[in-house]
Amino acid sequence: MAQILVVDDEVGIRELLSEILADEGHSVWLAENAAAARRIRGERRPDLVLLDIWMPDTDGISLLKEWSAGGLLSMPVVMMSGHGTIDTAVEATRIGAIDFLEKPIALQKLLATVKKALRHDSAPQKPPLTLDAFARSPLLKDLRKRLEQSAAKASVLLLKGASGSIAEICARTLQTPHTPWLDLSASSTPLTQEMLHNAAGGILFVAELSLLGKLQQMNLVFAIERLEKNNLQLIVASARPLSALAESGWDPALIARLAEVWVTLPQLAGHADEVPEIAALVLTHLAERGEVPLRHFSSGALNALRMHAWHGEWAELLTAVKNLALSALEEEISAEDVARVLQEADAPEGAAAPALPLFDQPLREAREAFERLYFEHHLKAERGNMTRVAERTGLERTHLYRKLKQLGLNLGRRSDERD
Repeated sequence: MAQILVVDDEVGIRELLSEILADEGHSVWLAENAAAARRIRGERRPDLVLLDIWMPDTDGISLLKEWSAGGLLSMPVVMMSGHGTIDTAVEATRIGAIDFLEKPIALQKLLATVKKALRHDSAPQKPPLTLDAFARSPLLKDLRKRLEQSAAKASVLLLKGASGSIAEICARTLQTPHTPWLDLSASSTPLTQEMLHNAAGGILFVAELSLLGKLQQMNLVFAIERLEKNNLQLIVASARPLSALAESGWDPALIARLAEVWVTLPQLAGHADEVPEIAALVLTHLAERGEVPLRHFSSGALNALRMHAWHGEWAELLTAVKNLALSALEEEISAEDVARVLQEADAPEGAAAPALPLFDQPLREAREAFERLYFEHHLKAERGNMTRVAERTGLERTHLYRKLKQLGLNLGRRSDERD
């Protein structure tokens, strides 16, 4: 029978699941938190992991992202939660989980899910999008050449004016096929020599430096000191000037090391004629990976994309393409669809609640009231997507969950804000 790892901070649930699964003939390993799960995953190879989302040290989604980024998601994972939302289930599936169990877990549901998960055959991983796909674009063809020339002589490469998806496209272009990829942004625990050894010969990546906390900055220092020993290349990106990192308290020596060799992402301004082909290629890639329905641009839509003032914002273009594919009602994306999505993107945020009444309250109550307004605003703006809220607020997911519970904010289903 199978070897199953159960990760849950509640001892009663661990024991109950262990008894049920053992009665079915499975071998069961138990972990009370993410640290114990990491240790067991490093020492053994489970056939299946039942992973709780809410845990005191690192939440389950973060651990799932960490395993995925480190190439350790070689087994099926079923997420468990008593506070699950639709967005959380969708996000877990996107990262690599194959199913989602809502607590309290019914016996038959558990056994059926475990049986299904153990029969699950992982689909072959689709290749990531690289600049190779844009060979007909002189702008991106030149960018690829600059990236390859710079990376050939540097173990640390900074992508200026880039973050998120476009930064990953650039970094993936430099990755040798079938070599490891370790996203340092996804790690909320100290980096270890073992993790670097497992990533040897591959790429260490950071999509946006300004989002890293103190621990992740320490991980950067640790990694930089061991790049040559492990035959690793570090590729980091920042859409903001590095002076902003210094102002926020970053170690000047670390900033100087990261800034030694850089490539600046070219701006879209002045290259309007290349926008339609780039957008069409991105749309095709998203559809092939199953991230959006099959769609194609009308000639009017392509012309509208060409005429839009992107102000050099690659992230804006990539986000617009994905939103167009998801929200268009017809298979052909029209010029009207483009106008709608770009107008929505440019629309100003709703006015915040007046702050003056806070001045009449004691400091402690005023601070708590402001924090509640602040997090309610971001939860609504990001439609309850906890990953994006964490990025917006600069908090690690575990700390974010703790703060929201402390403020008494509802973490249940938020379908009324998603419709």
